[in-house]
Amino acid sequence: MLKKLGKVMDQTEFYQAKLNYETDSWDLYEALNSGEPIVVIDARSPEAYALEHIPTSINIPHRTMSETTTSELDKSKVYVTYCDGIGCNASTKGALNMAKLGFQVKELMGGLDWWKRDGYETKGQQGVPGTEVVCGC
Repeated sequence: MLKKLGKVMDQTEFYQAKLNYETDSWDLYEALNSGEPIVVIDARSPEAYALEHIPTSINIPHRTMSETTTSELDKSKVYVTYCDGIGCNASTKGALNMAKLGFQVKELMGGLDWWKRDGYETKGQQGVPGTEVVCGC
């Protein structure tokens, strides 16, 4: 059982909390294409981002997230952080940093690995073709 502020969190609260803070590839793809106010952040290194990344994403390595490096970001938008996949925790560190800075954040489940597994395109030096993101942003 999980506790929330000293009380046990029931199943409904638990699953709602998960959906509040996580998203999957399909939901992200749909949100981007429908023009929802979402910004995708690749929390990995600039080198990893240059090799391959999710279209429309911006690169802010989790180690560099600060009030200065995020000062021009719109706090009314939702920020989705990602990294390589389940073997990487840069997206979690990035989500934590962004939340501490006052942003609304979700973490992309499975990261770049699951994004590609679901057949979506990537950009960069090693980008792969797939279902195109037609951002309604």
